[in-house]
Amino acid sequence: MNDCLHCLGPTLGWAAQMSKAAMDARVSRYDVTPAQTHVLLYLQRHGGQVPQHELAGYLRVKPSTVGGVLDRMEEKGLVRRSVNGADARRRLITLTEKGAEQQALFQQSFLDAEEAMVRGFSQEEREALLSLLNRVIQNLKEDSEA
Repeated sequence: MNDCLHCLGPTLGWAAQMSKAAMDARVSRYDVTPAQTHVLLYLQRHGGQVPQHELAGYLRVKPSTVGGVLDRMEEKGLVRRSVNGADARRRLITLTEKGAEQQALFQQSFLDAEEAMVRGFSQEEREALLSLLNRVIQNLKEDSEA
């Protein structure tokens, strides 16, 4: 098949790019960067507190990069950093009340963007799409480990 208009990789890439752009546009009005929204959502999903190195892994960035993101979030009062146990090099990131309020505001924006993505899909089609994408992710993970 030489016609790459129907190739899966470029189509997935284009869908991901458009999805990210739609989400970023919706949350930009809340004075948070896309990386900061991901941190807030991750903290919310994990009980409001996680080790800093876990965030770096989740965001797939260097520890210094996540440190810069967290510096700006701390300045805005969205998160708080503290020492994690006896090791002063380990930092624990905690969602503040202001951060939780901010996250709740843009959570609806994410839901609206997701709804736009699957507008006109039946519930069965939505479930099938999610299941198939999860299989693609799993296949690629297995392939990268081989």
